[in-house]
Amino acid sequence: QVQLVESGGGLVQAGGSLRLSCAASGHTFSSYSMAWFRRAPGKEREFVAAISWIGADTDYANSVKGRFTISKDNGKKMVYLQMNSLKPEDTAVYYCAARNVRIGGDYGYWGQGTQVTVSS
Repeated sequence: QVQLVESGGGLVQAGGSLRLSCAASGHTFSSYSMAWFRRAPGKEREFVAAISWIGADTDYANSVKGRFTISKDNGKKMVYLQMNSLKPEDTAVYYCAARNVRIGGDYGYWGQGTQVTVSS
């Protein structure tokens, strides 16, 4: 059973930085794509960034390109989201997600989320 646990959220002023972490367990993740999503108050959940477990292919939402960086540590089974130049509109609950690319389909494994609040 895949388990994902996020940490690193908090309150930061606009222009500041935070690094989110996601600890993955319960599976070998060689066939997985890992991602970060977020849900802002009153809005739908939206994609933020993704990274393939094997290799270094990454993908970003336009709204975070150039400010956020997704990375991973295969040995530690950790996925990170470095967030710089934060804006109030980045305020949201951030979720780590995983999907098995061999099986296909949507992201089916989710963490509990971590709150990020950016003050103006």
